[in-house]
Amino acid sequence: MTQPRIAVGTPQSRVDGRLKVTGRALYAADHPTDGVLYAAVVDSSVGRGRVTGIDDRATRAHPGVLRVISYLNAPRLPYVDNPGSNNPAPNSRLRVFQDDRVRFFGQPVAAVVATTHESAQQGARLVKVSYAAEQPVTDLATAPADEPATYARGDADSALNTAPVRLDLTYRTARNHHNPMEPHATIARWDGNQLTVWDKTQWVVGGTQQELAAVFGIPQTSVRVISPFVGGAFGSGLRAWPHSTIAALAARETGRPVKLVLARRQLYFGTGFRPAYSYRLRAGSDRTGRLTAMTHDIRGETSSYETFTEAMLAPGQMLYSMPNVRQAYATVPLDVNTPIWMRGPGYASAALVIESAMDELAHQLGIDPIELRKRNEPAADESTGQPFSTRRLRECYDVGAREFGWQRRNPKPASTKDGDWLIGTGMAAAVYDTARAPAQAHVRLNADGTALVQAATSDMGPGTYTSMPQVAADALGLTMDTVEFRLGDSLMPPTPPHGGSMTMASVGSAVQDGCDKVRRQAITLAVNDPRSPLHGVNPDDVIVRKGRMQAKNDPTRGETYRQVLARNGRDHLEVIGSWAPSEQNRFSMYGYGAVFAEVAVDARLGLVRIRRMLGVYDAGRIVNPKLADSQALGGMVGGIGAALLEHTVTDPRDGRIVNANLADYLVPVNADVHDLRAIYLDGEDREADPLGVKGLAELVLVGVAPAIANAVFHATGRRIRDFPITADALL
Repeated sequence: MTQPRIAVGTPQSRVDGRLKVTGRALYAADHPTDGVLYAAVVDSSVGRGRVTGIDDRATRAHPGVLRVISYLNAPRLPYVDNPGSNNPAPNSRLRVFQDDRVRFFGQPVAAVVATTHESAQQGARLVKVSYAAEQPVTDLATAPADEPATYARGDADSALNTAPVRLDLTYRTARNHHNPMEPHATIARWDGNQLTVWDKTQWVVGGTQQELAAVFGIPQTSVRVISPFVGGAFGSGLRAWPHSTIAALAARETGRPVKLVLARRQLYFGTGFRPAYSYRLRAGSDRTGRLTAMTHDIRGETSSYETFTEAMLAPGQMLYSMPNVRQAYATVPLDVNTPIWMRGPGYASAALVIESAMDELAHQLGIDPIELRKRNEPAADESTGQPFSTRRLRECYDVGAREFGWQRRNPKPASTKDGDWLIGTGMAAAVYDTARAPAQAHVRLNADGTALVQAATSDMGPGTYTSMPQVAADALGLTMDTVEFRLGDSLMPPTPPHGGSMTMASVGSAVQDGCDKVRRQAITLAVNDPRSPLHGVNPDDVIVRKGRMQAKNDPTRGETYRQVLARNGRDHLEVIGSWAPSEQNRFSMYGYGAVFAEVAVDARLGLVRIRRMLGVYDAGRIVNPKLADSQALGGMVGGIGAALLEHTVTDPRDGRIVNANLADYLVPVNADVHDLRAIYLDGEDREADPLGVKGLAELVLVGVAPAIANAVFHATGRRIRDFPITADALL
């Protein structure tokens, strides 16, 4: 019998909210550890070359300093290949303190271990490193590229040559950094050959645990990773970075636990970034706006020692209908640290270009931007030939246009003013893959009628501590206050990365499976027990409400979990729930959205202000609308940053990031954020997973930046193709 949904779909407040606002939530660096030492990283001050000498005499003489570790005295580490990790190229990853080679500015070249954080920091400043410096390669535009990944259908180049309407556009996007509130940190402790780390990570098992086991050449079971709270990450925690290895190495060398917390500046060259892109897009259509061809020639940053790629090609293959497509995506090795996925990875960067180009085409043809997109809606995924599991993008357009007041828009650019401000509106489509992966969850129903659910997932902010109990409560027929969910420990059942919008679909489905099994165990006990009021009832005809099992057609026949477990002498029931997506995908599965923006541009100063934004999303079942709003509004804020503010600046002389701080690397603040609103289409996607969810956190960032860029054009008549859009570009 299907359980009634009571908690799922309701706007529940965060169960961990009080812990966070009172400061009692323990993040990676907060865990009390007896005898802990402190480590600080010495970063390279050249962008490429070799270390020729390390003078640590002043450091070793500094009070509290116990050890200076570098390639001169560090043990050789096995660095076993780790193909199951999220490292882009595990066999070529950076090997900490294993040689004298400097591959990027800010690379760790030594670590200082001391009795206090302050002593370690000052000791690191006293280390003098000499180099044989070489000129780093940092320019995406001029550096040679790797062999590109390609895709083609039809003959795009020939079709473009004969298209009645043609565009040939080049866009450039800046490097973006994650900048979470919590800096990356690790505490490492060895107990014999057993390593325990408290780490800021988005992948407890496959990320930190597997990587540290591979680095030190020990069994994965010899590494325990604990990460109950993550103070934001946006993708920067999807792999284990060198500082985690340094903490573990220092702990082993000193025989004491070691805590290492990266400074804010070190996050800019120590934990990845969204790579910059140069993206040439050519498009052809007939005079009614029907697309006939597109070509995409993409160059993206990667490091010289690893190859990082992301899903840059997918949107150009399936978002719009057209018979001819050609794509080439080439990575460009630079002397930088390796990029990493950042919210909406690949899709956000590609959509910024494609959706800006669609607006340019609409303007050239004199067609409303929404109407142009509708005319190019595909009937199926033209990259695979598969039907869509659900695709309600037209409905997103219609709902968004109605709620935003799109029909009041004067289509002529620079035609609407409010004093000195030029007013413009723009829109863009959003799309993101419905990612899913195998997951497990442990479910225990206690004799007192409460339940404990555990899984080794993370929670960097979307509300996993709250949404999982909603699923569990409904499946078990309990109230949310009687269900406890624990996470963030590698001793718990394994789960996929906490990223890619896959946690709810994957872990949530495993939670539901485990809770369904435990509920059926309890029902089976009751219907087979002659002493139970439910004896003889068909198990499929029994439902559970507030911990009481009852016959669906006769609610007077029933008893509680507590009663049946006590009578049968059971102190608990438990099971490992599991779920995995089918290996044979019959459908093309994506989440969709339509994003609308209104901007004001100061006609004299070129300043851009966001007046209001609206996102309408086809994201399947929404488990918790309150948490979904938090995700959607946060995604919009991130998109504002990408469109108008965020830009990492590199000094080409030495590879130094010159704005590696929150004073010079600009992100949106309260003054930049006004009227933000999200709407979710009611529905579910049962082809995707048992819960019917499609994922939301990545989707809500995709499409935001191009909607803003298109609104800026509508306000000013100026088309800016270099991002972010800065005031000087509009003057």
